[in-house]
Amino acid sequence: MMHKIVETISNDEIKKAIKGKVILMKKNVLDFNDFNASIIDGISEFLGKKISFQLVSAVHTDPETGSNGKLGKPSYLKKWVTNLSGLTAGESAFEVNFEWSENFGVPGAITVKNEHNSQFYLKTVSLENVSEHSTINFVCNSWVYPAHLYTTDRVFFTNKAYLPHETPAPLSKYREDELEFLRGNGEGELKEWDRVYDYAYYNDLGDPDKGEKYVRQVLGGSSEYPYPRRGRTGRSPTKSDPNTESRLPLVKGLDVYVPRDERFGHLKMSDFLGYALKSLTQDLAVGLESIFDKTPNEFDSFKDELDLYEGGNKLPLDGLAEKIRENIPFEFLKAFLQVDGAPLFKLPMPDVIKEDKTAWRTDEEFAREMLAGVNPIIIRRLQEFPPVSKLDPETYGNQNSSITKEHIEPNLDGLSVDEVIQKNRLFILDHHDTLMPYVARINSTSSKIYATRTILFLKDDGTLKPLAIELSLPHPEGDQMGAVSRVFTPALDGVEGSIWQLAKAYVAVSDSGHHQMISHWSQTHAVIEPFVIATNRQLSVLHPIYKLLHPHFCYTMDINAVARQILLNAEGLLEKTVFPGKFAMEWSSAMYKNWIFADQALPRDLVKRGMAVEDSESRHGYKLLIEDYPYAMDGLEIWFAIETWVKEYCSFYYKSDDMVSTDTELQSWWKDIREKGHGDKKDEKWWPEMKTVDELTQTCTTIIWIASALHAALNFGQYPYAGYHPNRPTKSRQFMPEPNSPEYEELKTNPDAVFLKTISNKLQTLLGISLIELLSRHSSDEVYLGQRDSPNWTVDNEPLEAFERFGKKLEEIEDGIMERNNNGEWKNRVGPVKLPYTLLYPTSGEGLTGRGIPNSTSI
Repeated sequence: MMHKIVETISNDEIKKAIKGKVILMKKNVLDFNDFNASIIDGISEFLGKKISFQLVSAVHTDPETGSNGKLGKPSYLKKWVTNLSGLTAGESAFEVNFEWSENFGVPGAITVKNEHNSQFYLKTVSLENVSEHSTINFVCNSWVYPAHLYTTDRVFFTNKAYLPHETPAPLSKYREDELEFLRGNGEGELKEWDRVYDYAYYNDLGDPDKGEKYVRQVLGGSSEYPYPRRGRTGRSPTKSDPNTESRLPLVKGLDVYVPRDERFGHLKMSDFLGYALKSLTQDLAVGLESIFDKTPNEFDSFKDELDLYEGGNKLPLDGLAEKIRENIPFEFLKAFLQVDGAPLFKLPMPDVIKEDKTAWRTDEEFAREMLAGVNPIIIRRLQEFPPVSKLDPETYGNQNSSITKEHIEPNLDGLSVDEVIQKNRLFILDHHDTLMPYVARINSTSSKIYATRTILFLKDDGTLKPLAIELSLPHPEGDQMGAVSRVFTPALDGVEGSIWQLAKAYVAVSDSGHHQMISHWSQTHAVIEPFVIATNRQLSVLHPIYKLLHPHFCYTMDINAVARQILLNAEGLLEKTVFPGKFAMEWSSAMYKNWIFADQALPRDLVKRGMAVEDSESRHGYKLLIEDYPYAMDGLEIWFAIETWVKEYCSFYYKSDDMVSTDTELQSWWKDIREKGHGDKKDEKWWPEMKTVDELTQTCTTIIWIASALHAALNFGQYPYAGYHPNRPTKSRQFMPEPNSPEYEELKTNPDAVFLKTISNKLQTLLGISLIELLSRHSSDEVYLGQRDSPNWTVDNEPLEAFERFGKKLEEIEDGIMERNNNGEWKNRVGPVKLPYTLLYPTSGEGLTGRGIPNSTSI
């Protein structure tokens, strides 16, 4: 047990030596070296007087500085602690002694100075038996770079939360100075040791210096191409276009600037690199091996697809190894890749075909995945028939649906269209208006897509039955002439059955693209980044709302920077594998025009889509109009658990609405989000005013929901459902066969070949599967909703107790999810493919599990 040593000084000032411990990690742990061995070899590196710590009084100010708290004497690491439990890989603990005057009162902060030549990661500093406090904890979790790179020493505060006006006077200036430093001055290129959080447009996706093929629109800063802001890097503009930021050289790989504390931890990074190497090695090898096949870049049959999982593959020999290296799209991985012709692991079997290899083709599964698949947030109740377009008729002509009552009434179980609308039993998956403005341009490339509408009927057993699919193209004489549409209805056999399977594939393509670029990227990753930046710019680490939200921002800036570097960029992986191609990000900008923050709250979203109505007699006050809607059923449980936790937390610190409206940091934060982070929407009137405790509660609940549960529902089912590409194709390469065409005739003899030639080819499929296998995995150091990476994140007991209740509530929700999945009454929870819905099951193990809600959007 650590303890204090008290001695009496001659001038009657009582001083004591406070023992503490420091937990840190050195830089080269990220180089995958053995940390403990390197420490043993060079223990003097940290001992001596290279790292100094000074305690700062929270009670008394220093007359010489006027307002800053009194400082204790510098202290240094004293002894390497080898027997401390709880250390994780790469961490090491040291003792440190502080000489401290009792006249200074309780310490409220600590300054750190690093005079080494390299950085280290400071996790925690803890002090024992200080005054009446048994322990004081400084939860630092920050990289400390050499002192010559900073203008002042680093400062860390205790884990006590203070609203701005409650901050002890000796700490106020430290609090203000730290925020000013984090905001930066808006100038210069930012380096890895900078800790600056600032905004920039999405002007780093194109590379015009490489030619016209690599030119892309600047997104953000205009009404035509609005976009959330991303973190500023300050890189110089390109030579060809002063409005486009130069891209990082490929040899630097993932070293896009984000504040160092936002970068992946060493376990997350090692997992990320490891699976990236595995996926790229095996899949690109198979892509090149296909040159020996009789149809080089096509799957010959569904068995050919299944061989990816059942047969395994080997690298091609005879000099082809170098070709593999040349074709790897991640330049930064080449140095790691060793190609030796050894056998490769086969791809994991996607859950959607584990139990049944053909059930994915059924109409019931096609419809079920709109409620329990990877994109369950688009389907809505149809309240007027036929569906009406909201596109401007002066620009696009008549875009209303051509689906008639005659198309669907034969399959309404004896009911009329008017009756099923009145009974809330008609639904639509509508990708018409969102796609039609882009269809002509997309179809000028190798993609051949349709704007799609799918009408569905809610059966008595709670499942959905597709009634009709409408595939639409722009009029050949111009957009203003309206849509040219064809309507397809269900068929089981012959050419009509094959045509129906193709129609469903075109719907899956449009839904896959919308899922990847809009639901997943834009509405979780992109929209949350401004909240990350604003929180660090405007809320001190001492602020209770910072402490509430910070876990839900972990690694988001880093994964988004990685995405801009290798996925979303011109000719990046998403452009190669998802149908919008070079128009993908521009399309996501068009969809952002309709984004409303308050509508991201799950109950409001469900009501807006007509999937739920307010009902005081129903659980949580909302009645689902499709009772067996797994995403909504589980999601509402998670939503209200988060809301209860946030309400209890906020109510502890804000006893009145006036405390919210007069909180200077909170108001600056909200202004920063609206006017800078989401600056293209600053004039829209739907933003909460942030004047009441309820507005603060709803805002924080929505932020946490987007960053955790919504992202989990949209992300971690990607490989389980879309790892088998025919189920969720991301490209279509030819139009629906016309009667009397060669393709139509082939449907009669080999419909599977036509299907496979319509969707993504072999290399596109392999690249796409590689990507989603990587993105669907949980890392070994994942922290899930209801968990914290440190038990000492606050000293306030009531919030800690509320958080414990939150965790227990999530455990109850887990039990409820498993109970519903095992109850045969809920047909949509498992479906024909026998894949239980677990995407909103809060916890998970490491790997490809299809479950688990991480705290943050971190992959």
